[in-house]
Amino acid sequence: QVQLVQSGGGLVQPGGSLRLSCTASGSLFSIYAMGWYRQAPGKQRELVAAISSYGNTEYVDSVKGRFTISRDNPKNTVSLQMNSLKPEDTAVYYCNFALNWAILKPGDYWGQGTQVTVSS
Repeated sequence: QVQLVQSGGGLVQPGGSLRLSCTASGSLFSIYAMGWYRQAPGKQRELVAAISSYGNTEYVDSVKGRFTISRDNPKNTVSLQMNSLKPEDTAVYYCNFALNWAILKPGDYWGQGTQVTVSS
């Protein structure tokens, strides 16, 4: 059983920045890909960013150049730095453990979700 605890998020004005973090329990964090998903009201959950066990990254087109995913294996933590935020980035953000890197399908374990609201 893996537990994921998220932190960060909140309310920010357009153009601002936020950082999300997700810390996983257990000792196998470093061998698994991790991902950040988001779900806006009335929309399906979408993959925002993913990072492989080797540090390779993938991003949805809408956040490329603005968001950066990173991982700190000794701390079992994956982070999402979000810059130049737009109102359309407003959503609940979830971290995901053991994402299938080959097909970018989510694993079975999710964080509790963090609200990100971009509004003036």
